Amino acid sequence: MDELSDLYTLFEKCSGVTTDSRRIEPDSMFFALHGASFDGNAFAADAITRGARIAVVDSDEPMRKNPELADRMVRVEDTLKALQSLAREHRRQLAIPIIAIVGSNGKTTTKELVACVLAEKFAVTATQGNLNNHIGVPLTLLSMNGDTRFGVVEMGASACGEIALLASIAEPNYGIITNIGRSHLEGFGGVEGIRRGKGELFDFLAANGGTAFVPQENLTLTEMAAERPDMAAERYSTSIADGVKSNLEGDYNRLNIAAAVEVGTYFGIARERIEAAIAEYVPSNNRSQRVESGRNSIIVDCYNANPSSMAAAIDNMKRDSHKPKLLILGDMLELGEWSAAEHRSIAAAALAIEGAEIVSAGGEFARAAAECDSDGRWKTFATTDEIALYLRQQQPAGYKILIKGSHKWSLEKLVELL
Repeated sequence: MDELSDLYTLFEKCSGVTTDSRRIEPDSMFFALHGASFDGNAFAADAITRGARIAVVDSDEPMRKNPELADRMVRVEDTLKALQSLAREHRRQLAIPIIAIVGSNGKTTTKELVACVLAEKFAVTATQGNLNNHIGVPLTLLSMNGDTRFGVVEMGASACGEIALLASIAEPNYGIITNIGRSHLEGFGGVEGIRRGKGELFDFLAANGGTAFVPQENLTLTEMAAERPDMAAERYSTSIADGVKSNLEGDYNRLNIAAAVEVGTYFGIARERIEAAIAEYVPSNNRSQRVESGRNSIIVDCYNANPSSMAAAIDNMKRDSHKPKLLILGDMLELGEWSAAEHRSIAAAALAIEGAEIVSAGGEFARAAAECDSDGRWKTFATTDEIALYLRQQQPAGYKILIKGSHKWSLEKLVELL
């Protein structure tokens, strides 16, 4: 019998799919994946006893150790590849339109906005949280059911080849590249590598009769579209975002709003319904999130950070007329040989904000501040906990505050102190 066909038949009898034996839904299908420090096969029996209907394994060991559960285990060659193949087959069975969203910055916010807008007309299933990698994308696809009429799938990557893999699993009909920025420089090997890696979405669309939504003001993206004449491209001006109200902080989110407006318009959703959907979206994921604490006005944008998103956030603070200002920054990660130069560039931009006070966590910004700070406005710390102690002592009030840094620093826990 065909392994994938048999697996799909079993999947149809299950309530869903999980890869975490600690969070088992009744009658779900558990996939025993592998990590750097764990082997999911060791938890297959536990997943079944916790309520899983089926455990998918790639070792005989679980069945040998638990013969009484062997009939509820399915042996495959590779559980990760089986998960990805099952997701692709499910996507094909559903036969619904899917839009994929990639980019260096703004893809999660764009995903949320696009999903909200499309939900005005369709039953939408979208990527939850940040499940945008080689495991998250399959899980997103497998969460779709017979009621789903449109899929919105975020795709993340830190190296060339990863978007190509994800596109081959999700098989999107439509695509958005939010931008080509300076993220994951180490993994992509520089900006040209980023351009090539993100462009793998356009490659898939071009080869499979898909359509891309391309902002005409972004010369890099328009050039990338032109390089693929077999790809249909819906070009639009970001000016279509003018006048659209939102709860998002920063002019840079205008680009994300414009993408959502364009997608909604393309699929026949009335302008007033598009604007209402965008106005109703309230971010709660530490991305471009406004928080009024009673003492300070805070921009919480610390889910992640790279040079492009950091520069945009700092420029937004520079344009803001509110005084005084406080910037709380955390080192940017995965920049490789470009790290020192990129941190110096961001440090210079932060210090160009007149009168702004700056605190940071991490050695890269500490070294950059030592080179760039001539008037003692920058306080450097090794950890976020040290920043927390400083804030408890200072008790800042009346400030406009930006909190921005890579997720490693958990800067969001500082909000309660402000």
